Amino acid sequence: MSDSAAADVERANALSERALASWPRSPIVHYAKGQALRAERRYAEAIPEYEAVLASNRNWGFAYYALGQCKTYTGSIEETIPLVEQAIRLSPRDSNLGVFYNTMGRAHLLRSRTDEAITCLERARDYMPAHPMTRALLAAAYGLRNETERAAAELAEARRLSADDRFSSVARLRASQSWGVPTIRALFEATYFAGLRLAGMPEE
Repeated sequence: MSDSAAADVERANALSERALASWPRSPIVHYAKGQALRAERRYAEAIPEYEAVLASNRNWGFAYYALGQCKTYTGSIEETIPLVEQAIRLSPRDSNLGVFYNTMGRAHLLRSRTDEAITCLERARDYMPAHPMTRALLAAAYGLRNETERAAAELAEARRLSADDRFSSVARLRASQSWGVPTIRALFEATYFAGLRLAGMPEE
């Protein structure tokens, strides 16, 4: 969120390495390291950090969520939903519930469980109506269910709420971030991007 995000995350990684050298068993330090790695989308490297957190503290809700997100992008998507469900059980009034439901909805969408995806993503939208990615995921899910008017409305909201033009075309959105390992990228193509085309997103 800062004007120097890359430098900030690099410093966070360096500080977490120093902390790990002094407190190698500290779950807080492993959590900080996992967060820094996840911010850099180094999901495979973040997984053992969150696992170390949970080995010390089985009640850390956000660590379950973060681990679930990492599992999605590294290809173990079948593990995502149970992990995020555990986060919700442990912290049912968490301020991050919108993000939790967003992650579960995305996992359902990628596995072509469109109805389940919509249920989760509508809940995510209720918790955080100004989150453009949730709106785009909902647009794709509605598109896949042939609810074209609702899909187009959610896509329009994603564009309005976004700080950049990533939702203006499939090409721009595809270039906006890493979409995980090849198997997961293929699932995004078959579900998310396919649904957004049905919602009215142009190719270029």
